[in-house]
Amino acid sequence: MTNTTIFKMAFTIDPKIIYHLSKDPILKPIIEHCPLNIYKEPVSVMDDLLSSVISQQLSTKAAASIHERFVTMFPYGKNRIQQLLNTDIETYRSIGLSAQKSRYIKNIITFFEEHQLHDIDWSKWSDDEIVDTLVQIKGVGKWTAEMILIFTLFREDVLPLDDLIIRNNMAKLYNVTSTNRKLYKDLTAVAEPWRPYRSIASRYIWAAKNTSFVK
Repeated sequence: MTNTTIFKMAFTIDPKIIYHLSKDPILKPIIEHCPLNIYKEPVSVMDDLLSSVISQQLSTKAAASIHERFVTMFPYGKNRIQQLLNTDIETYRSIGLSAQKSRYIKNIITFFEEHQLHDIDWSKWSDDEIVDTLVQIKGVGKWTAEMILIFTLFREDVLPLDDLIIRNNMAKLYNVTSTNRKLYKDLTAVAEPWRPYRSIASRYIWAAKNTSFVK
């Protein structure tokens, strides 16, 4: 990403997707009462991975503060990648990152450089190919890779069952009481009618958090 200004564009969900998901009688009232605010911006998988690492296990306020310092130190521009590559761990730590997060950030930047992933066309890659590639980076797990699919690349049929909110909300909404591997199997079955829009359905499941639907 080389733009100095990031432009966000509001994204309207296709009515045919709403119609399809509303066939689920449990999901339908959530769709009606929990509107989604979705914004698209220029795709940068690497930058969103970096943001994800920065924000992990931090409050929203703390993550925003560190991210602001990160962007100030490494502004978007043609020399940004080289600057990131040449920066040592201690410099990353100076803006409030832990030693572990600093190493993870270095891992991401190095991986993207070594595999020449900065300007590739991700649309030519399958969901599985993207996940399998990103989890090779130490510090990037399946959950993070799936968040990239949903929120960065806008893939429409991802079911992120490694996300605790998704699992808990689905279990409450659909009265699923199983645990461990059986829970994953049962929730996958619950979401089967949502295909090919499981990502959009998952956004609504997230939106239902802290509402009367999941109390």
